[in-house]
This record gives sequence, structure tokens and C-alpha cells, in this order.
Amino acid sequence: MTKKNRLLTTILWIAGLIVTLVIGFAMIKGTLVLPTWLGGLIVSQVAGWILLIVTAIGAISEFLSVFKIK
Repeated sequence: MTKKNRLLTTILWIAGLIVTLVIGFAMIKGTLVLPTWLGGLIVSQVAGWILLIVTAIGAISEFLSVFKIK
């Protein structure tokens, strides 16, 4: 992969990470809520926690693969 392409990929990955974290925290706090017919606040909060946990696992996995730590 070229240096320019790797830089762009890294920038896009970080932007996606930030957006995912913002959405997850908004769902947990109740700022972003599902409609009541989809479960409302409780389902939104559970989905927010799942989103944060999966994002953290992905970020740690990516960090380990970049530095080739096993």
C-alpha cells in the first residue's frame, strides 16, 4: 500500500471511530432514541453499549495488528 493511500485509510478509520463513539454515547445517554415501537429507550441504551464494546474491541484489534503484537 502506498504511503498516501495508507494515510487516507487511517484518517477515514479514525473518522469512523469518532462517529461510532458519538452515536454510541448518544444512545446510552438517551439523546438518540429508537421509536417506542422498536423498543424505545431501553433497547437504544443496550444497542449503544453493544456498539461501544464492539468498537473498543475493533480499535484494540486494529492497534495490535498495526504494531503486530500477538
